[in-house]
Amino acid sequence: MGEIQDQLFILIGALVCLKYLLKCVKFSKYFLLRLWNPLPKSFFRSMGEWAVITGAGDGIGKAYSYELAKHGLNIVMISRTLEKLQAVAKGIEQTTGSQVKIIQADFTKDDIYENIKESLQGLEIGILVNNVGMVHNYLPSHFLSGPDKIQNLIHCNISSVVKMTRLILRDMEIRRKGLILNISSGAGRFPCPLYSLYSSTKAFVCTFSKALQAEYKEKGIIIQVVTPYSISTPMTKHINPNKITKTADEFVKESLDFVAVGDETCGCLAHEILAHLLDFIPSWVIYSDLAQNIFLIHCTNYLKQNSNIQ
Repeated sequence: MGEIQDQLFILIGALVCLKYLLKCVKFSKYFLLRLWNPLPKSFFRSMGEWAVITGAGDGIGKAYSYELAKHGLNIVMISRTLEKLQAVAKGIEQTTGSQVKIIQADFTKDDIYENIKESLQGLEIGILVNNVGMVHNYLPSHFLSGPDKIQNLIHCNISSVVKMTRLILRDMEIRRKGLILNISSGAGRFPCPLYSLYSSTKAFVCTFSKALQAEYKEKGIIIQVVTPYSISTPMTKHINPNKITKTADEFVKESLDFVAVGDETCGCLAHEILAHLLDFIPSWVIYSDLAQNIFLIHCTNYLKQNSNIQ
């Protein structure tokens, strides 16, 4: 009996060591990526002629639109505010020479997808960036204290990813190539108290993306979920950038280098390091009343001091 227990403990220890060894190998890619597995300059353009970006009027979506246009793709920008789309489209066309098509759509609604489908007819779409999203409560708060925007949040953060993917994935499958980037959040990597609804919707994006990648990777399609932490955008009230908080342009440019890393990436080295550090914190610490109270006070103060909150 004692020998069996010893062998069991040895096996468990070996599996734990193997798990962390694999994490270290994956993590090392971020340091060695350009030497280890550099993407050819023509990679993004080789996926197809057009890239579709949701939530493209500002923030991360705007940055992806510019960056993919610089890689030679024509851009379809989809967002709610027509004036923002027109201004960004004009800037992209003038600076890159790429064609830009704009589609006005409010992703908090559920009756927009037939019009989007008709507007995309005939386009060879090689890249889809499911970026559009919203936060239930910018400042941390308990679920019942947040605003009553639950259905809007579900439509925007979950339905948009599923329905846009369904619209575009079929043609990618026929052509046996394509890239789908689903923008989730670091808050979706684990249940995040005081951001419970936002965290849950972003966790769905993580699970959905990884499941799809398992289904379609053999068909030449890359589906990657991107889980950034703090990015300075209108959604985050233009929080002050620092070594951890990236500007949208900085983040997007770096994240495109990590498309070959695997089915999930934080998008930049700083956020990947932060994610690995957070993984060492036991869940019972994160979910304790003391931790939540400390986070509620200090995070609220930090956001108020470093964000453009009206």
